[in-house]
Amino acid sequence: MTATNLTDRAVIRLTATEPGEDLRGFLNGLVTNDVSGTLPVWAALLTPQGKVIADFLVWANGDDLLLDCEAAAAEALVKRLSMYRLRRKIAIALDPAVGVHWQPGDGPAPDPRLPALGQRWLGEAAGGDAAAAWRQHRLSLGVTEGAAELADLLWLECNAAELNGVSFTKGCYVGQENTARMNWRQKVNRRLVVVPLAESDPARQRAAYPELGLAVDHRRVEDLDPATLPGWLQLA
Repeated sequence: MTATNLTDRAVIRLTATEPGEDLRGFLNGLVTNDVSGTLPVWAALLTPQGKVIADFLVWANGDDLLLDCEAAAAEALVKRLSMYRLRRKIAIALDPAVGVHWQPGDGPAPDPRLPALGQRWLGEAAGGDAAAAWRQHRLSLGVTEGAAELADLLWLECNAAELNGVSFTKGCYVGQENTARMNWRQKVNRRLVVVPLAESDPARQRAAYPELGLAVDHRRVEDLDPATLPGWLQLA
């Protein structure tokens, strides 16, 4: 059986501990995407200046919300969200019983960022380890994620608009002012791109994957050759 479990991912569960607590409203006031409607969606928690702290997918599980996030950043994300909770009756904690699963191909559960990324779902934390196959697949499509590639960059420079990671209509969230201004002025001056490792600019490199012969660079838009970009990014 083909492995599907992404062992480098973790799941954070948000639960309302008293009736009437608006769990979705709480998260909607913090993250870049609209979590009040159909889930899952890709989103990020930003600094007030609009720079990435962490990215994740938000899922519904009954009345609870689940964040599918990078395992290495999960505990820090729990602490950051708990800081914003104040006196709200909301429990925020890792749920080790839930795992993140992925497989390539078409089906009923496409990744909300890009259908070509394949199928993604939550379930029992078992089923081998598909993390390496997932990394190769997403990088082959030019999609970036995680702290090594995204942290401390402006969210729109991470191609968030092109990959359905931001709502410009839902209202305020942390970092919204700068993000909205960049979109309104169409002033995305730099972008993350996946390039062959041999062509990576050391001064612009965010992450390198020698085993794949690929790197992630943060380059100025005028330095990009549109012909080398994935189709979904060429449209930008």
